[in-house]
Amino acid sequence: MALGGTSPIKPGGLAAPYGLPGHLVDFVEALRRRGIMVGPSETVDAGQVMSVLDLLDREALREGLACSLLRRPTHRATFDAVFDLWFPRAIGDRAVGDVDVSLPRKPDGSIDLQALRELIAELLTDGSDEAMELTELLTAAMVEELGQYQSSNGPSFSAYQALRDVAPETLLNKILEGLLGNQQGGSEGKDNSDYQSEVAKRTAAQRIADFRKMVEKETRRRTAENLGKERVATYGVPKLAEEVDFLRASDAELTTLKKNVTPLARLLASRLAVRRSRSRAGSIDLRRTLRKSMSTGGVPIDLVQRKPKRARPELVVMCDVSGSVAGFSHFTLLLVNALREQFSRVRVFAFIDTTDEVTRYFDSNADLGSAMSRMVREAELITYDGHSDYGHAFGVFQEKFAQSITSRTSLLVLGDGRNNYRDPNLQSLVQMVAVAKHAHWLNPEPKGQWGSGDSAAKVYNEVISMHECRSAQQLADVVSGLLPV
Repeated sequence: MALGGTSPIKPGGLAAPYGLPGHLVDFVEALRRRGIMVGPSETVDAGQVMSVLDLLDREALREGLACSLLRRPTHRATFDAVFDLWFPRAIGDRAVGDVDVSLPRKPDGSIDLQALRELIAELLTDGSDEAMELTELLTAAMVEELGQYQSSNGPSFSAYQALRDVAPETLLNKILEGLLGNQQGGSEGKDNSDYQSEVAKRTAAQRIADFRKMVEKETRRRTAENLGKERVATYGVPKLAEEVDFLRASDAELTTLKKNVTPLARLLASRLAVRRSRSRAGSIDLRRTLRKSMSTGGVPIDLVQRKPKRARPELVVMCDVSGSVAGFSHFTLLLVNALREQFSRVRVFAFIDTTDEVTRYFDSNADLGSAMSRMVREAELITYDGHSDYGHAFGVFQEKFAQSITSRTSLLVLGDGRNNYRDPNLQSLVQMVAVAKHAHWLNPEPKGQWGSGDSAAKVYNEVISMHECRSAQQLADVVSGLLPV
């Protein structure tokens, strides 16, 4: 156990400097490098937590540190990955000092892969605490024997290599049969049987996913011993949800991002409220100030300010919802919908190769997930080939919806500007920008890629202010600075 004693052991057998307190500070700094804000007071609290917990109870230590260091539940996955590197379950081969779980072998001494697969299926079907403990030891043996290879830096470990011949995803039916066999005798009727079958399918899939995660964790642990935990943390620790690149986010990451919409909207709403309160004094009226200063010989002792306009601004959003930027557009639409109370009116227009108003799908009582699905399914977004055509979409907007933009409107365009080498129709965008009070374009692509290939971003950037928004964090920073008050 890596937590035993007062001097945590680093790879190579060297004790960490300054003992356990130094190791905790090192752990906190690693969290900060991954974007988790941890202050001095939280670090002191974590030290006090460690002073009263049984350090040999690793899960209790994990929960105690999480309670004292984390402020957002969405940071938990990143915290757990860093914790596993800084407070590993063991050093070296897990079989040493633990129950010895050996891989099944053939008479010639080679690993019996078929027997190994049956053993894995049996343990995952069982699912008890004892079975899961044995499964963890089995994964350690798999990584040691199947996942190890020689590199220029010495022995290295690969989760892909450890799982390649085992192929745990092919065990789904076997685990499912075992789960349903264990539940026989309790089913009453077809509906109950179908329900149990669906539950068993999800349980089997989840246990296989958990098994893969065990192998990946063990691989990171062994690799960190050879290469150092700091180096493994740079690529082996998942990014915070708000730092995930929209264009590279997986379905699971996009789901997590959607959970961040409400707290992010609250934060942005509070920023807008502060900006609005600061703007209530109004700007300086230079003409009236100079006229009033005539009584003091031209010295502007008293400043005269214009009366501020109390009306909330209007917002028009145009978003590309094609497959390449769907994740970015959907998340931004969710965010704008959550902020709609900050505006007197919000109108949303979506497009792929033509434009349609989709405001009707985003009323205050609508389920946002269903609204997104209905928008893509029912709105008129495609007229010919279904590939992005910004020029045609802007032209259709000018033809059908030009009256929606007035001198009180703030225009927000969402998209990567990749126009498939078609006419960008700058004139339509120029007319929209000329009428709007404010106009901004949020682009999820890196700025260095603007104008490359079929991108017309640089062309559009000549007539509208374009901003890079690759992650939720960037989006929040940009939106909070751009949205009018």
